[in-house]
Amino acid sequence: MAPLKVNGERLWQSLMDLARIGATPKGGVKRITLTDLDRQGRDRFVEWCKAAGMSIRVDAIGNIFARRAGSDNSLPPVMTGSHLDTQPSGGKFDGAYGVLAGLEVVRRLNELNIQTRAPIEVAAWTNEEGSRFVPTMMGSGVYASIYEVAKMHAQKDVDGVSVGDALTAIGYRGEAKPIKVGAYFEAHIEQGPVLENTKTTIGAVQGALGQRWFDVEIIGQDSHAGPTPMELRKDALLAASRLVVETNRVALTYPDNARATVGHLRVSPNSRNVVPGMVNMTLDVRNAKDETLLAMVEDLRKSAKAIETECRVTIDVKEVLYFAPSHFDTRLVDSVRASAKALGLSCRDIVSGAAHDAVYLNRVAPTAMIFVPCEGGLSHNELENARPDEIAAGASVLINAMVAAAVVAGQAQPA
Repeated sequence: MAPLKVNGERLWQSLMDLARIGATPKGGVKRITLTDLDRQGRDRFVEWCKAAGMSIRVDAIGNIFARRAGSDNSLPPVMTGSHLDTQPSGGKFDGAYGVLAGLEVVRRLNELNIQTRAPIEVAAWTNEEGSRFVPTMMGSGVYASIYEVAKMHAQKDVDGVSVGDALTAIGYRGEAKPIKVGAYFEAHIEQGPVLENTKTTIGAVQGALGQRWFDVEIIGQDSHAGPTPMELRKDALLAASRLVVETNRVALTYPDNARATVGHLRVSPNSRNVVPGMVNMTLDVRNAKDETLLAMVEDLRKSAKAIETECRVTIDVKEVLYFAPSHFDTRLVDSVRASAKALGLSCRDIVSGAAHDAVYLNRVAPTAMIFVPCEGGLSHNELENARPDEIAAGASVLINAMVAAAVVAGQAQPA
C-alpha cells in the first residue's frame, strides 16, 4: 500500500478554529488549564471526536481519551496525543498540534475505510504546561503512576483553587481507569531551531534530555555602597554573577547535548546604593546522558564552594526537580524514520531539549515523538508559528507510523 497522507488543509483549519478559543491580540492563545476557556477547548475536541465516530472516556485527573475501535478491541490501543492547555502567552501549536494531528489520523482512516486491528486512541493530557498548577505534565504523570491522583487533586493555584475543584467546575473530573497502551506517539513542533536551520522537515526524536532543577540561595551581607571597601564586601550578587558564568562554562564544556541555564534572579535589598546581601536564583541543567548530567551538577557544586570562599558568602543549592533522560523505543523511532522516507521527506535524528507528556508515557509504553520545524525556534510565545505543509507532513508521518503499529486489518479504499 502506498504511504498515506492526511488532509493538511483540514488539519490546519482545525488548528485555526481551536486557536480562536482563548485567542490573544498578538495572534497567540491563552487557554490556561482547567479554566472555562480550557473547558471550551476540551468541549470542541470532544465534539469533533464524536463526529468522527469515536467514544470518549475521562479519568480522575481530567485526561480525555477518544477511541476509534479496531477489529480486535482486546488489543491495547495505539495512542497518540498531547495537551490543549497553553502558557499565559502561548501559541497556536504547542500541544494542540499533537492532539489535532491524532484526530486528523482518525478522520483520514475513516475516509479511506481503513480498519486497524488494534484500536486507535487520541489523548488530551491535563496540565502539561504547569502554568497554573504544579507539577507540570500532571495528567500524564498520574497516568504513569508518577503522581498520586489524590495529591494532585489537592494542589492549589495562587488563588487557593484546588485541581479537584477546578476539574469539577469545568465538568472534567471523570472515573476512567488507566489501561495498557500498546504504543504511544506524540507529534510536536520542535520548540527549537535545529530542524529549521538544517532545512529538515521531520525530526525522529530519539529521546528527551534529562533535567535537574535547583533553587539557589546566596547569603552575604547588606552594606552601604560608599563606606564599605571592596575587599571587605560580602557581595551576594557578585557571587551570583560568578555562578552564572560557571553555569555557562559547564554547558559549553560537557558533551551529550549539554544545556545549563540561570533563568531567574532575585536580588535583595535591590537598592542602588546597597551592596546586595542576598540573591535567590535558579539553575536548570540538562543532558542526554544521566552520568554526564550528574558530572555537570557536581562540577557546578564545586564551583559554588569555591565562590563561597572567594566572595565570603554562603551558597545553598537545593534540588527541586529531576527528570532522568528518556530514550524512546528504537522500533517506533525506526518506524518514524521509515514513514518519513516513504513519503519522500527529509528526516534527521534529534533529541528533545524540553519535557513532554511522552516522557512519562515512555515509562509505561513503547514511545516515539515526531518533530516538525518551529519558525525561528520560537515557542511559549504568541508569535509561535509553523508552516502548513510541514504541519501536514508531520501528521502524515504519524498516520503511517500508527497504522504500522496498529496492524492494518482492512484495505484502503479511495476517499
